[in-house]
Amino acid sequence: AQHRITMLVLNNQQTRKRYIFFLLQAVARSSSSASSCQSNMVTSYPLLEKWQQSHDSFLLRFGLPPSTKFLGTDPMLPTCISVHHNSTILGKDNSPVGLLKKSYSPISHPATEGTFDLLVKAYTPVPGGGVGDAICNLNVGQSLVGKLKSERLVHGSPVIAKRWNRIGLVACGTGIAPLIQLARIILDDPTDDTKVYLLSINRNEDDILMRKEIDQLEKEHPSRFHVSYSLTGKNLRSDWEGYVGRGSVDMAKNALPPPSSSDGKATMIFVCGTDGFRDMWAGPIARAPPLPDGSKGPKIQGDLLGVLKEA
Repeated sequence: AQHRITMLVLNNQQTRKRYIFFLLQAVARSSSSASSCQSNMVTSYPLLEKWQQSHDSFLLRFGLPPSTKFLGTDPMLPTCISVHHNSTILGKDNSPVGLLKKSYSPISHPATEGTFDLLVKAYTPVPGGGVGDAICNLNVGQSLVGKLKSERLVHGSPVIAKRWNRIGLVACGTGIAPLIQLARIILDDPTDDTKVYLLSINRNEDDILMRKEIDQLEKEHPSRFHVSYSLTGKNLRSDWEGYVGRGSVDMAKNALPPPSSSDGKATMIFVCGTDGFRDMWAGPIARAPPLPDGSKGPKIQGDLLGVLKEA
């Protein structure tokens, strides 16, 4: 299953509609222009190191071309790369699938020089899929092929740092990847006093990806980074002290920051996971108006629904 990020502002109904309108304009504009020439270039990135994170997930470190200092165009803006893979798996009609593309957000800070890290789950290849499995089966020295995606605009700007007083991050499985990058951007800046609240939801305790790194960040930033875990599996150990379940109003109120309207401070909530997880927490993604060429408009934030609306 692919993961998509949903961006929401917890506020009153009138303000929420205004923010959705801004996001609609921002995404439509973003789709028509690339952030730099590098965004249009397909590049090979050699695999330098590889670590297994769970039974089916890997952390992979890739090198940048010698002439490239950072993966992105700005060391303080989130990055995302479109991975290209020529699949050998036949489609449902037994015809060749050809080139597959899938987007991955690095977990490393955008200011990391010379390399970037991806967290990838090796889903069993199915017709029309197999990108994650192909990445996880790369050997050191082999290369990933892809290109940098355009900057993701959030309410009209790609900037994340110093925009809100509080940020909530709700992650399901490998949905932690783009969210941990956001957390690192904010926490790495000692002049940014934004408080970050992470809620990581997984089936079993062994499935919690990057737990060591997450807990270390909390130790390094005890007043700014607050972490909660929830498990959905059936066989939990008796002394498990985290939450249980995929999400609830009580969980949202206790693990995430309060809405903006509650005290005048600005709150932003990011949700990343499978489509079903995102819909349960925040509602389905909508589409902007069709593009001038008649093709579908870009996916955008829809009306706020689910757990976050009830909370």
